[in-house]
Amino acid sequence: MKDKNQANKVIQQLIQWAEKQALVRAMLLTSSRANPRATVDVFSDYDVILVVPDIHPFFETRSWLQDFGEVLVSYWDPIHPEPDYGIEIFSSVNQYANGLDIDFSIWPIELMRLITKKSTLPEYLDIGYSTLVDKDHLTDGMQTPTYSAYIPKPPTEEIFYKVIEDFFSDVPYVAKCLWREELMPVKWNLDYDMKHNFLRPMLEWRMELDQNWSMPTGNLGRGLKKQLPSRIWAELERTYAASGIEENWDALFRTINLFREVGIEIAERLGYTYPLEIDQRITAYAQSVKNYNKESRP
Repeated sequence: MKDKNQANKVIQQLIQWAEKQALVRAMLLTSSRANPRATVDVFSDYDVILVVPDIHPFFETRSWLQDFGEVLVSYWDPIHPEPDYGIEIFSSVNQYANGLDIDFSIWPIELMRLITKKSTLPEYLDIGYSTLVDKDHLTDGMQTPTYSAYIPKPPTEEIFYKVIEDFFSDVPYVAKCLWREELMPVKWNLDYDMKHNFLRPMLEWRMELDQNWSMPTGNLGRGLKKQLPSRIWAELERTYAASGIEENWDALFRTINLFREVGIEIAERLGYTYPLEIDQRITAYAQSVKNYNKESRP
């Protein structure tokens, strides 16, 4: 209840500010704060779109951010074309000293008009939006969000095998770097590339199998802990290690074991065949590197 009351105060503050700004013609709240199905908490950010005649004054003079409190730190995208329409936009991620997190996207009026005319919403609006201010009726007639954006479809057999192939292509390099005791490339490849780019999709597909492919995936694996079987989550936690080389060897093989376990289950439930041979060959190679004569290390 406390967070809901606080959220209402923040939204009212945003509305009052936008109404006083002559250049702000519309303001939309998007993402989790505008999605009734999303889980939010006191640290959830406010994703806000400002629709203006010209985005450049908001980019060149940034003092307007201080209207919402003391800015602790900001990240600014460069001005860039919106991927689907080619119209220039920019975004700013802002953490305030009072704990408030507001992410602003600045759009020109032209882009808002084009999106309003479309029969379908872009994903970043279909996930949820609420019109807070609209001085010129720019959003009149815009499609209602379906809240179905970012729900993955079952992978095709080709995509499923590609993820497996790419996952195992990283294993020899991680093994070589562990043998050389090169911790930084180990961590980048093991904890980022292997886990986020290849293991995470597997875990998300595993989650969707239990949810009948109806749940949006969270950014960077957010929400997986609540949706996966506790046993699988516990195994994932065990794939993370500190700085010890031996610990990271264990983490590598635990990561492979978890990937294999989840991959075999997904393959069975989708009617595919898990390529166990490539798994076994690459795992055996990594083990041979681990056991290779350490006296040969440079």
